[in-house]
Amino acid sequence: MAGKFELHTSSNGKFFFHLKAGNGQIILSSEMYESKSGAENGIDFVKRNAAIEAHYETRTASNGEPFFVLKAGNGEVIGNSETYSSTAALENGIESVKTNAPDAVIAETGAA
Repeated sequence: MAGKFELHTSSNGKFFFHLKAGNGQIILSSEMYESKSGAENGIDFVKRNAAIEAHYETRTASNGEPFFVLKAGNGEVIGNSETYSSTAALENGIESVKTNAPDAVIAETGAA
């Protein structure tokens, strides 16, 4: 099963998306966007740039676990991962985004 983007509308009227792997697990969560078109542009960026290593930045959460962010060329964070139990698991998460994003379909889910 291929990955997919789920486009959501939040309770405050803003928009965000999740990239899910073929198994349904969320592998990337976007920032909030003021407009649906902004979120769609974010999805397009992820699709086009997922394979580019320079757009990924690894970070450490307050609990000490690693996670990654996907950043635009201007440094703006487009999305972030869950936290991982190890660096190896984090690297697998990045590879999953690289594999799933380019051909992922977009599904609108409405309110989240």
